This record gives sequence, structure tokens and C-alpha cells, in this order.
Amino acid sequence: MTVTLEIKPELAATLLHQAAANGMDVSEYASTLIERAAFAKAIQPSGERKTLLELFSPLRDLNLDLERDRDPGREISL
Repeated sequence: MTVTLEIKPELAATLLHQAAANGMDVSEYASTLIERAAFAKAIQPSGERKTLLELFSPLRDLNLDLERDRDPGREISL
């Protein structure tokens, strides 16, 4: 999809500077910013908080071995 934007000269200069700092051309950088903004709402937390059990419930049936390694590493002499 092609989108044409009319932006202020100050904003254009800022975008040019930021794109160059990130090693991108302006259109690639602007596309990245728009993509982040489009998906930002999906990753922002809603007002509802979940418990750890609710957060990890999708992993319940994966049979993962999540046991902590009890080896403290190397010996330390004090």
C-alpha cells in the first residue's frame, strides 16, 4: 500500500535525522514507526491485571521442565 503524507518541515527534518541515526531511509523508518503505532494498542496493558497463573495458563499443556538448576556455579573461598 502506498500512503502519501503532508508533514511539517520540522518533522521532516527530525525524521531524516532519526532515520539516518538508525541506518534507514526515511520511508523505511516511517513505515517502522507506523507499524509500531498500529500494534502498540495490542501490547499496551488494559486496565485489567492478570495473575501469574492466568498469564502462564497457555503453557499448561506443553510439559515444560522448568526446574531451577541447583548448581550454584563455582566454589568461592572466603
